[in-house]
Amino acid sequence: MEIDSKLVKELRDKTGAPMMDCKRALEKANGNLEKALDYLREQGVAKASQKAGRSTREGLIYSYIHPGEKLGVLLEINCETDFVARTDDFRNLAKDVAMQVAASNPVAIKREDFPAELLEKEKEIYKAQVLKEGKPEKILDKIVQGKLEKYFQEFCLLEQPFIKDEDRTVKQRIDETIAKLGENITVKRFVRFRLGE
Repeated sequence: MEIDSKLVKELRDKTGAPMMDCKRALEKANGNLEKALDYLREQGVAKASQKAGRSTREGLIYSYIHPGEKLGVLLEINCETDFVARTDDFRNLAKDVAMQVAASNPVAIKREDFPAELLEKEKEIYKAQVLKEGKPEKILDKIVQGKLEKYFQEFCLLEQPFIKDEDRTVKQRIDETIAKLGENITVKRFVRFRLGE
C-alpha cells in the first residue's frame, strides 16, 4: 500500500517521531492514522523499557513559574548525556513535566516513593468508607485496592493523565521522548511552591 506523504507528515507533527518510523507505522496500520499512533506508542514504550536500567547522571534543573507568579515548580530531570540535556525535545519534556506538577500537585514521582504510613492511612480510610456503605466484607479488599489505584492515578506523577493529552499518562509522555532521543530519562525530584502555603 502506498502511503500518502501528507499522512506521514500529519503523524510526524502529532508525535515528533522520525519520518521513516511514521511511514512504517502507517504501513503497518494500512494507512489508519489512529492505529499508526497506537503502534508508535507501543514501539516507544518498548524502546523505553529497554533503556530503563541505564544510568542518568546528566540533565537539568528546570524552573516553571505559572502566569500570575503565585505558583512555581523546580524540577530535576535526568538523562544519560549533556548533549541530550541541551536538546529542544528534552527541554520541552522538562517544561511539560514541570507544568504537570504545577497543575496537578502530585505527592510522589512513582508509587514506590509513597511513604508506607501514608498508604496505610489511605487504606484505613477506604475500608471505613466501604464498611459504612454496607458492602460485603468478602469484597472489601478488592474495593480498597481499586480505590488505591485511583489514588495513585491522582497523586503519582508518572501515573497521572498528562495535562496536554489526557489519553496518555505522564510516563507515556516521557517514554515517547526516550524513544525519540534514544536515552533513558528519569524525573529525579520536584518541589512545588504556592504563595502563602
